[in-house]
Amino acid sequence: MTDPDRQMAIFLDIQRGLPRQGPGSAAATRAALALCGPLPPAPTVLDVGCGPGLQTIVLADATGGRVLAVDLFQEYLHQLAAMAADRGLADRIHPLCADMSQLPVPPGSADLVWSEGAAYILGVERAAREWRDLVRPGGCVVFSELVWLAGTPPEEAVAFFQAEYPAMTDIPGTLDRVRAGGLDPLSHTILPEAAWWDDYYTPLSAKLPALRDGYADDPEALALVAMTDREIEMRRRYADRYGYAFVIARRPV
Repeated sequence: MTDPDRQMAIFLDIQRGLPRQGPGSAAATRAALALCGPLPPAPTVLDVGCGPGLQTIVLADATGGRVLAVDLFQEYLHQLAAMAADRGLADRIHPLCADMSQLPVPPGSADLVWSEGAAYILGVERAAREWRDLVRPGGCVVFSELVWLAGTPPEEAVAFFQAEYPAMTDIPGTLDRVRAGGLDPLSHTILPEAAWWDDYYTPLSAKLPALRDGYADDPEALALVAMTDREIEMRRRYADRYGYAFVIARRPV
């Protein structure tokens, strides 16, 4: 497919209506947050690439702070705003439509920068460097990143992710990139298998038959649907060989 705008439109259609746009869970978000250590009372939190914002709700509820939730796609922010209003959190969650590569956020203005499944867009080292500058000295940066786990990755999975995410590496490699970006890694944790399925792959898989019917005369769109199906199949086959790691890091004082 040569038209990136159309490719993005089809991708958004495939993802539309899902609780999440990637693996995650409220429990995993809370567990990673606990690894940050004490935060200031009512901290300022920046959630980068927030999507429809299930984790944004958790961050606001768990920290008691103000969350600036940034995403490039306004439709996700509308979902988040409605959910925040339903939960009584509209006064503490502030959606902002912006490009994560040009965040309109003053340096040192956040106590915590958070990002689930979006650091790869910038690359981990660049993300670490730019997000480090947005937190106060001693503040935390937390993100989840796709990583290879123990052992030699199977050739089929390597071929798939070389096409989809060639920069993917293992946990030590990811932590090296974090350090190169000027952050001190504190801890990391692997998302449980339920975080892949409950709010993401299970509802996504259920959408695929209708998408195939709707795009029956559109080979380019069908190719993206097929790629999504293959991604889910990779997870069924090789769940023990790759995962999402939450990385918890701190800006040096």
